[in-house]
Amino acid sequence: MTSIDHALSQERTYHDLCRAALARMTEGAGEQVVTGEDVSASGADAEVLGFHLRSYAKELREEPESPLFFGRLDLADGQSHYIGRRRITEHPADPPLVVDWRAPVSRAFYQASARDPQGVLVRRRFGWAPWSKGASEDLTGMEDERLTDLGDECLTGIADERPAAGGQGGGVPEGGILAAEIERPRVGPMRDIAATIQPEQDDLVRSPLTASVCVQGAPGTGKTAVGLHRAAYLLYTYPQRLTRAGLLILGPNRAFLSYVSEVLPALGEGGIRQSTVDDEIARHPVRAHDGPAAAAVKHDPRMAAVLHRALYGRVAEPDEAVEVPDGSYRWRIPLGELRRIVEEVRAEAPPYAVGRERVRTRAVRALQLRAERRGGPPGNEWLRRMGRSRAIGAFVDAVWPKVRPEEIVAEVLTDPRDPLLTADERRAVRWAKPPRSWRSARWSAADLVLIDEVAGLIERPESYGHVVVDEAQDLSPMQCRAIARRVAFGSVTVLGDLAQGTTPWAARDWSSLLAHLGRETAAVVPLTTGFRVPAVIVELANRLLGALDVDVPPGRSLRADGELAVREVREVTTATVEAVRAALTREGSVGVIADAGRVPELLAALDAAGVRAVGVAEGSGGGEADGPGEASGPGEAREGAGTGEVPRVSVLPATLAKGLEYDHVIAVEPAEIAAAEDRGLHRLYVVLTRAVSRLDVLHRLPLPAEMTPG
Repeated sequence: MTSIDHALSQERTYHDLCRAALARMTEGAGEQVVTGEDVSASGADAEVLGFHLRSYAKELREEPESPLFFGRLDLADGQSHYIGRRRITEHPADPPLVVDWRAPVSRAFYQASARDPQGVLVRRRFGWAPWSKGASEDLTGMEDERLTDLGDECLTGIADERPAAGGQGGGVPEGGILAAEIERPRVGPMRDIAATIQPEQDDLVRSPLTASVCVQGAPGTGKTAVGLHRAAYLLYTYPQRLTRAGLLILGPNRAFLSYVSEVLPALGEGGIRQSTVDDEIARHPVRAHDGPAAAAVKHDPRMAAVLHRALYGRVAEPDEAVEVPDGSYRWRIPLGELRRIVEEVRAEAPPYAVGRERVRTRAVRALQLRAERRGGPPGNEWLRRMGRSRAIGAFVDAVWPKVRPEEIVAEVLTDPRDPLLTADERRAVRWAKPPRSWRSARWSAADLVLIDEVAGLIERPESYGHVVVDEAQDLSPMQCRAIARRVAFGSVTVLGDLAQGTTPWAARDWSSLLAHLGRETAAVVPLTTGFRVPAVIVELANRLLGALDVDVPPGRSLRADGELAVREVREVTTATVEAVRAALTREGSVGVIADAGRVPELLAALDAAGVRAVGVAEGSGGGEADGPGEASGPGEAREGAGTGEVPRVSVLPATLAKGLEYDHVIAVEPAEIAAAEDRGLHRLYVVLTRAVSRLDVLHRLPLPAEMTPG
């Protein structure tokens, strides 16, 4: 047996040891649940302990089948640490067999370099067979980086002997295992990048809980994966605070959440709330659709002021004194004192519902002071009776009436009068056929944003400890305000790319969006080095940046393995079928992306040619999910057509391309995509950056001028 075979055999044996230890941990966790039910403690303590034990046991039972470690650190002090996605130990008091990637000692795995070894002598990466479920025989290779103070890093390749390059500040080392992990074909749901995190990503992931950060990430830079890994890191590092306050991940749609759903469980974190802004504010079903003009007005930040004035316009000055009967006696609060109570509460600007109760409480306090002067302090029952008295109730209802948020929104949309809106804007949002009452109204998606705004003015929602917001560039100011209300006392991780903003209200700079989120001081950190999109494709997409009216640095890629072909053809449909046939001779998924009007024609042509393809319909698009270890979008299978599996070829409109990725993309008629909407060039930028390995651009019409070099 060679030394290489011997080393691999030792590591496989160690992996078997770890697997057996994990099995014992799982079994022991189940036994602890049974034992914990009989714990002698208060009922509340027993309930908390039982919940903790059951949750831990459930996590271990549902641990995804995968390799238990991906790296090892050999330190100068003689210790060695295996790095994996979960801590594994034979006994809680024993040193761990595998260290959680989030533990402080693991940071050196991502940050150590020749210039700053951080006590590391050797960093070892393990190579596992693609799609391995953790069988020890799937451990097929290793690479060692020897970190010294003698200069560059020295890599010994056991599975692949390509020399390392780069190092700290120079990007991804080009060792075979790391490069293969980054470049391998994308299939299935998004997977975690714990094995391939780079130093600049690690800095973001390990930002403290109190820090709000905004990641401006060019395509393929791993911003989504960074956000998800930061969520896992925060839950590991601040478990009590976030268990109590909660952590929320907001994606652009449910397909995106499905796309990334396996990442957090694979990192040892389950039960995290994952939602969309629409789901968070869904007080009613969406049963109406706004035209572009109405939607633009409803998402405008001025609507916050319009609704605030409409709500507080219901607060009125008292017009008469209040007399409250108390047996044979009548207490009287003069008009001037009542007006002063209302003015003081308005000046304090509490939530509307709180203000209403303050008015009631202070009116009762005015009665209490009179009662004390007359006969001494009254009892609590007297105070409750005064607060429930008909006279006090009528006074409160008259000056600070109880109201539902739907009433205010219906009032504004039935007869918009606020001068903050122009005459054209008032006409755009006015209901053509007002309902008989708000109860029978048919609400649009934008209406629900307005209702949430008023609901937040009436009563503040509970605040999460941390919220991760992906595709943030497409949020409207009013949607940002909805998020801000839900993280009033917490922090946020904002992820996005201004160049990929495609909604009519998409942000053009981060400062204004962060202001609407209430995080004006959040640091904006650019990620420009890509790992998903090959350099030749990034360079093509970068040509569009100057025309997108956003200030973002051009992206760059560390991948030189991609292919790009831009071809003028006589007939695009026929050329598309030929390009798909050629793509199917290669490994990986194929995405055909075109203007929505051309999609049925392409699907029909592929079907007539005997090529199995799936059409990606509305609601199937994912959110941005890019970077090392990312995966292709929903609807793709590992192998070719004709095998009984889901077709490898997906045909989709450009409007649904965001967040999806394919090994081979065929972009059909870029000019049609660019001309289809006001932000068509932004949409085209998204389309061009969906390719993981190869991009074919097919056109008969002249290309947009921005795509041509010069």
